[in-house]
Amino acid sequence: MNRFLPWGLLSLVSLVFLSVFVAYPILGVLLRSFLGETGGFSLNGFLIFLTKGQYLEALFNSVLLGVTVTFTCSVVGVFLAFIVARYEIPFGSIIFLLPLSILIIPELISAQSWIMVLGNNGLVTNLFKAIGIPFPRFYGWLGLIYVMTLTFYVHIFLAALAALQGFDHNLEEAGLSLGTTPLKTYFKVVFPAIMPAVLSAGLIVFTLVVGNFAISITLGQRVPLLSVMTYRSFISELGGNPTMQSTLATVSILLVVAVLFLQKRYISKRNYQMVAGRTPPRKKLKGWKSFLASGGAGLIIVLSLLPALVVLIGSFTYSRGPVMYWGEFTLSNYARIWDFNMGVIFNSLKFASLASALGVIFATLVSYLLVKKRNVLSTSLDYLLLLPLTISGTVLGIALAHGFNSGPLVLTGTAGLMVLAMMLRRLPFGVRNAASNLHSISDSIEEASVSLGVPPVRTVFNVVLPLMAPGIAAAAILTWVTTVAELSASVVIYQAGQETLPIQIFRLISSDLMARASAFGVINMLIILVPVFFGIKVMKVKLFSS
Repeated sequence: MNRFLPWGLLSLVSLVFLSVFVAYPILGVLLRSFLGETGGFSLNGFLIFLTKGQYLEALFNSVLLGVTVTFTCSVVGVFLAFIVARYEIPFGSIIFLLPLSILIIPELISAQSWIMVLGNNGLVTNLFKAIGIPFPRFYGWLGLIYVMTLTFYVHIFLAALAALQGFDHNLEEAGLSLGTTPLKTYFKVVFPAIMPAVLSAGLIVFTLVVGNFAISITLGQRVPLLSVMTYRSFISELGGNPTMQSTLATVSILLVVAVLFLQKRYISKRNYQMVAGRTPPRKKLKGWKSFLASGGAGLIIVLSLLPALVVLIGSFTYSRGPVMYWGEFTLSNYARIWDFNMGVIFNSLKFASLASALGVIFATLVSYLLVKKRNVLSTSLDYLLLLPLTISGTVLGIALAHGFNSGPLVLTGTAGLMVLAMMLRRLPFGVRNAASNLHSISDSIEEASVSLGVPPVRTVFNVVLPLMAPGIAAAAILTWVTTVAELSASVVIYQAGQETLPIQIFRLISSDLMARASAFGVINMLIILVPVFFGIKVMKVKLFSS
């Protein structure tokens, strides 16, 4: 019994928590997809899915969009990583702002900004109309691929950059010494070595695209997609078809699981290990090569950071309904928030603070249990932690809403469910960041403290937690950022009076009130930016070290 306490007990408590609030709701979704109208076993939901063209079209479109955006992100991310790793460019220091752009500029705000520029009533669209040149419709496939590429390519950029910086230049020189051209050497030696890292990041991009809600519903007006169709089925005025809601959610889960399986099998057969070697030197380019490399990288940087500037200007722009009068500035958008919508800001701060605090505490505990105190329950904990990665926010919201609308624990409609959804959305990433430096903490340090008579639990607080501080700080900041920007799960489960900043922005965008949405967007970005800036500049936290 003494060997079970306290770490075995804490593992059991963590396992019960994940079972109740993650496994149980998801299992409920899966089981409901096999129930008919009478409550008995039925495959009617899947028969409808396979026989009605709209559902198959949504599945095909989701897969096609995921594959296309993953490919475009790979092209952009690997190109930019290669330029940064191999060549000196004039604005190289700005490159390191790109990872922050995905934190500071939420997906919804990115989509909103490009609608303000390239949408039907966008600034560039109206300029083209004024000179008599038709501008292509931005909504649909064009807008989805364009905005999602600029939103998600940073994941592949970071993975490819890390792989290229760890590449042994001796291998490349060996290929060149055999008479192979530099371009052929890149494709035969360099790129295959970094491919596992790119594929792992590509999987993240694919799952983010397939489960994406904010950009999909904002720009994909005429493109049926699983995430949007699942959401609309859930919020239907007549309550929708509960079987089809669960069936669509189940298909989304199975799609991601299938991709996870294929990716794991592919990488297991192509696993490269790089021994310590010479890092490739960075070169200076001249002439047209310098122009092409610097120009291409510069364009990517500008387009990545442009949404923040557009939303900032839009928040001070005078508007009348959906029409924005660019060049006419006003403070009325912010004054309206001060007079009528401060509750939305307080909701975001309250829900995000609670979700972040609870999420970091739980992530810190679980990371310590998995890394330092593994036991017979650890494997089950590992698997349960993976479950949130296999579902989109929309599916998670539906699972929680259905799972806790009756029975001994009723949470549907309460603020507690909002906090729970925000906490669970990025829990696996919080655990990973909290554990980022646990592997480098020697067990002998903890054992020495215990041998001096300090109880194990107090040793954790006095010795281990201070050493874990950088990872915990990174987990706290990243958890805060994702909870403040959370939309896909919260928009499914919120009730009147529980609106957060992303929900309010989404509602305003749906009503084409872009100027007012921009003011909320700026406030949302500031709430995100302040902790990020404080963590990086004051606390010297390395957010992307793990």
